[in-house]
Amino acid sequence: MSANTFEEARAILDKLIAFPTISSDSNVALVDYVVDYLEQIGARVFLQPSECGEKANLFATIGPEGDGGIVLSGHTDVVPVEGQDWVSDPFKMFEKDGRLYGRGTCDMKGFLACSMAMAREVSTQSLVRPLHLAFTYDEEVGCFGAKALMEELARRNIKPSVAIIGEPTQMRVIEGHKGCYEYTTNFIGLEGHGSQPDLGVNAIQYASKFINHLVELGEKLKARAPQDGRFDPPWSTIQVGKISGGAGRNIIAGTCSVEWEMRPVQPSDATLVKKSLDAFFDRELLPQMKAVSAFASAETVVVGEIEGLQVVAQSEAREIVYKVTGANGADVVAFGTEAGLFQEAGMSAVICGPGSIEQAHKPNEFIEIDQLRNCVEMLSQLRARLI
Repeated sequence: MSANTFEEARAILDKLIAFPTISSDSNVALVDYVVDYLEQIGARVFLQPSECGEKANLFATIGPEGDGGIVLSGHTDVVPVEGQDWVSDPFKMFEKDGRLYGRGTCDMKGFLACSMAMAREVSTQSLVRPLHLAFTYDEEVGCFGAKALMEELARRNIKPSVAIIGEPTQMRVIEGHKGCYEYTTNFIGLEGHGSQPDLGVNAIQYASKFINHLVELGEKLKARAPQDGRFDPPWSTIQVGKISGGAGRNIIAGTCSVEWEMRPVQPSDATLVKKSLDAFFDRELLPQMKAVSAFASAETVVVGEIEGLQVVAQSEAREIVYKVTGANGADVVAFGTEAGLFQEAGMSAVICGPGSIEQAHKPNEFIEIDQLRNCVEMLSQLRARLI
């Protein structure tokens, strides 16, 4: 690893942190910066705008045309900072005690910066295998950018064979993770005066029955954990993250929304949950609600259903990362990533990146400088697989 490459990565990270690419906002300014950087070193770049036109995926290639390339992938969006107690401006990186602080330092602009610096390092060399960089939007809210990018790669007939997704793993090799299914279930009842609850349909109360059923399903899933399960916890999980509804304590709640998620370790668990919920709605909840008001309803909206990264016996991506990191084993994690989408698209996928997931989404997010240095070293070693 050249010292210049590490310093380049650090300087790039400082610039990336300065772009407040919260998922609710645009990432275009950051993407424009990356495009300018990559085109200056001779990369071939295309952008894929989102449907709203305010965001974009970026896909860049260095080296020859053709199939079989290696993709370095990460998302550009970060989670909000509102309501968090930061000791400094979250979008101005600063160093203290061997750490670099700022929103996105570990999740996951650190890997983006290392990838860009590595691209500069190899851009002057004759590669026999393409190097691709894939930077996506909206991973934090449903992996919408990566889904769209897989479709665009298929449309353009671009067929990389390996994808390294640089989510924060402390540079551990991750070969599998659970799926991540996200939903919002909306209840519409019938408002009325709080003194006559039997004349209305209280959306909050029916939402609570729904939540109780989710809790019961979560307990049933524990008994379905695979005997050789490697996840922590080893079973599929369900959890409710947000409830909103009602207008006041003396008003029968006319609406309520429940935001919840499921993280299946096996597809059959997701099927079981969906069938049980359909039966619960059809046989219990909806008949009770409509007995009072024909206009009452309950509907579940799919925010995103991202399949897990499946552990496979033979994995080119895993073997490559073993060689460039010196690792001799791989782990699995419970959190979700875009890796499953790359795998579904026909690529051998693995996760390995700098920083700890324990720092992600928290105030005063940081990445240890040594982790950034280790990532640059890994990517520098990857060069031998390209020339």
